[in-house]
Amino acid sequence: MAFSLDIASVTTLKAEARALREEHARAGTPLSHGAALELVAKAHGYRDWNTARALLPERVAAPVQVGGRVKGTYLGHPFRGLVIGVNLLSDMQHYQVTVKFDDPLDVVKSEHFSALRQRVTATVDIRGISPATTSDGEPHMRIARE
Repeated sequence: MAFSLDIASVTTLKAEARALREEHARAGTPLSHGAALELVAKAHGYRDWNTARALLPERVAAPVQVGGRVKGTYLGHPFRGLVIGVNLLSDMQHYQVTVKFDDPLDVVKSEHFSALRQRVTATVDIRGISPATTSDGEPHMRIARE
């Protein structure tokens, strides 16, 4: 099952409204919460906030669930494992995911030493891809349900 950040939710629109209010406050033009909600709803193509609220889901689904089996890559190394933690971050678009690998991963590419990891925590977006990348441009983690 694939998810997209293009799918808005009540939670993401409320977060956008809060950010809009803060932006207006910094500019010296205060904006009420209701007015911010209306502006954000219209920016997403809805007639008004009530229409958006009625049609949108409360929250967009997480890419993985606690207790779920997953596969993917971590620092370029393939893995299979168990999700032992998922936290929605404050930007409402990223998740902190903790995975316990079935087999420890040697996350170092050097031939001179090893660094085995059994459990890691990484930030991923709704697609299960880390925004942070290695020096060669590869996302730190790519994760998908098994």
